[in-house]
Amino acid sequence: MTQLRLVDLSAATIVAVNAMSLKPGQEQYLAPTSYAVAAAVVNPATAWQRVVLDGDEVVGFVSASFDPDAPQEHFRSVLWRINVDADDQGRGVGRFIIENLVAEARRRGMDHIDAIFEGGEGGPEAFFRRVGFEPVGETEYGEVIAEIRV
Repeated sequence: MTQLRLVDLSAATIVAVNAMSLKPGQEQYLAPTSYAVAAAVVNPATAWQRVVLDGDEVVGFVSASFDPDAPQEHFRSVLWRINVDADDQGRGVGRFIIENLVAEARRRGMDHIDAIFEGGEGGPEAFFRRVGFEPVGETEYGEVIAEIRV
């Protein structure tokens, strides 16, 4: 792994982000990337979307939102999506993303970040716990709400 870096999502990187692969079984936990991109178009002032490059190769994507005026607390500072290409999982890319997301939340004056995800075998909960998120509740649909303090 060369030096990882974050760049803004752009026309130059979006095709590679959409082409990232998942490990078998992960697709049930992840909506298409285009959903996250559409959210940024609808809410450009609050969206924070970045692509992770390893050299010139796209290896990850993150979509978050920082909206201190959101009516529900868990939407004020929220990680909507994190994905790492299947071939690059387990190399620290996800941890790199979370570290940068935490730094951005701090810079914006937030004291925590929430992540909302489906629980279940093979889902993302083990990753979120490894990087410091702790479950704090559930959505009305039974999804896990986990939080990391910044």
